[in-house]
Amino acid sequence: MASDVRDASQVRVEIVIPVYNEEHVLRQSVETLRSYLVRYFPYQWQITVADNASTDGTWRLAEQLAAECDGVHALHLDQKGRGRALRTAWLASNADVVSYMDVDLSTNLESFLPLVAPIITGHSDLAIGSRLLRGAMVTRQWKREIISRCYNLMIKVLCRNRFSDAQCGFKAIRRTDAQVLLPLVKNQEWFFDTELLLLAEERGLRIYEVPVVWVEDLDSRVNIRKTALEDIKGLLRIRKQRWQRRFRNGKS
Repeated sequence: MASDVRDASQVRVEIVIPVYNEEHVLRQSVETLRSYLVRYFPYQWQITVADNASTDGTWRLAEQLAAECDGVHALHLDQKGRGRALRTAWLASNADVVSYMDVDLSTNLESFLPLVAPIITGHSDLAIGSRLLRGAMVTRQWKREIISRCYNLMIKVLCRNRFSDAQCGFKAIRRTDAQVLLPLVKNQEWFFDTELLLLAEERGLRIYEVPVVWVEDLDSRVNIRKTALEDIKGLLRIRKQRWQRRFRNGKS
């Protein structure tokens, strides 16, 4: 991208906020993010609220925000799934860099420019926020801290990856790379992030990590047990697929 884009005014960044029944927090989060971008972000930007089958007033509010606020777009999906929402929004984007963050804005917005800058300058292809790198500051319940660390350790044991934090809801990728990777990602829900990163790393994409300031949202709707089972099944599937590819390559 660095050779394609001559100056900051030409770079386009899309920030997707996937939401499901987030009517109570959506307006404040979008206005907070928009205020940050207007004041501090040197690139062209668009916020896309991707509503995946909310049953409350989230979609109506998303449409209102899109009508009221320059730079805000609303996208509706009829099926649930964070991965499905990101896949749909990113594949439809015409931005140079596509990104996402959780609606609760658990990650400090000051980390957003350091997240996308390495992609824009050509230093990296994909960037992620990390709560596990030195320099990160994390506030959350000890139980979820242990679960997160155990999960990331499990990824390393099964897949020998190099990135530190698969699940932080704060990521960005060059759109052209996303277009190649997304059709290969099978999961449509929470394992989407991990699968995307493992596929990217396996294909030699450069992954940059940013230590973040992160505060847990105590109103999180994530079903920990269901998500954990989904993640374990996903990791075993990825490991099996890798062995199958290596076997085929060896045979050939």
